[in-house]
Amino acid sequence: MKQLHPQFGFNTLAVHAGTAPDPATGARSFPIYQTTSYVFDDADHAASLFNLQAPGFIYSRLTNPTVAALEEKLATLEGGRGGTVTSSGQAAETLALFPLMAPGMEVIVANKLYGGTINLMGKSYQKFGWNAIFVDSENPEAFRQAVTKKTRAIFIESLANPGGVVVDIESIAKVANEAGVPLVVDNTMATPFLCQPMEWGADLVVHSTTKFLSGQGNAVGGVVIDSGKFTWLENSKFPSLSTPSPEYNGLTFAETFGDLAFTMYSHAISLRDLGCSQSPMNAWITLNGIETLPLRVERHCSNGLTVAKFLEKHPSVEWVSHAGLESSPYYKLGKKYMPDGTGSVFTFGVKGGYESGLKMLESVELFSHVANIGDTRSLILHPASTTHRQLTEEQRIAAGSGPEVIRLSIGIECAEDIIADLDQALRSLG
Repeated sequence: MKQLHPQFGFNTLAVHAGTAPDPATGARSFPIYQTTSYVFDDADHAASLFNLQAPGFIYSRLTNPTVAALEEKLATLEGGRGGTVTSSGQAAETLALFPLMAPGMEVIVANKLYGGTINLMGKSYQKFGWNAIFVDSENPEAFRQAVTKKTRAIFIESLANPGGVVVDIESIAKVANEAGVPLVVDNTMATPFLCQPMEWGADLVVHSTTKFLSGQGNAVGGVVIDSGKFTWLENSKFPSLSTPSPEYNGLTFAETFGDLAFTMYSHAISLRDLGCSQSPMNAWITLNGIETLPLRVERHCSNGLTVAKFLEKHPSVEWVSHAGLESSPYYKLGKKYMPDGTGSVFTFGVKGGYESGLKMLESVELFSHVANIGDTRSLILHPASTTHRQLTEEQRIAAGSGPEVIRLSIGIECAEDIIADLDQALRSLG
């Protein structure tokens, strides 16, 4: 794994980054600061905080000590400069684009994405006047051809949900760099343990922390992590960061905060106005989950590949899409970007189409039929009837969620038990 710190490796940082012993009490487990607000020392102290002239806490919609610890941990693990934790992964996607976009502007978006993201980008953002231009995620040249004077960002998933498609981050980063816009990468499926997109040119990384980072399916959240490397200063494409802000007496974020400009804007304006803050309790749960992230992801990957190999040979299965299989068209890209494993969320096509897919869901016993991934438990879903239901048939197929598709999120149980459950369910299809 990448050495993210001159002294410590990834596993050590997953445990220790951002969570030193509590200075007030000596508590070793980081506290839950379950509070809405914070007492100011005096009037001058309050004024300096509201003017962004001094660091500190004002109100938990903007930031909170427990949330800040999670932001520091995740920024460290991704190799970023700063982080902004949000109420959900969908909220993180919106916060990532909020300082960049304006009515009439465009974001170029990979067409193989989580169904909720496709709806958010393609429909809901139209209410803001933002236009999403969808292109083939497997063709970097398609991104280049889609660039216009209105382009303000490029958005991809490192490992696409649900099909496990590995995207060529480096090639698309070059397109973004040539266009002078940030590359935003959703790294939820890979996690920073398997892939660090900023190594390959990403400017912003987002996660649904709900998934592998939290790890047990009990805390919803998201995060935006800034590399600190994009040049905002004197960049006319991004006036929110490069021109005087009327909200803060003409302060220019890029000039005042340098490589922390995006993160400071996200807290001072994006969270302030959109209000999609994460609760201290959910941040605390996620902090604890991340401590075991490397151990869990290793087992997830091992089990996932074992199950994929089993399904590839099963007579009731038409195909399996897992980048760890040598038969996968994404095998080489997987080895490049995720040499330690390509995750445990993947799809397969069951013979018999839509009806067989629904019957399979009702036949499993160990698997849980839920709309989530990255849990310690093994999970199963039929995307065409759930997460991708609102898309057109053409969009579902393009996203890898056709009528026969089953999505699996393989947990950390015994691999032989997972396989036995899938086998009996597939055999029940006749």
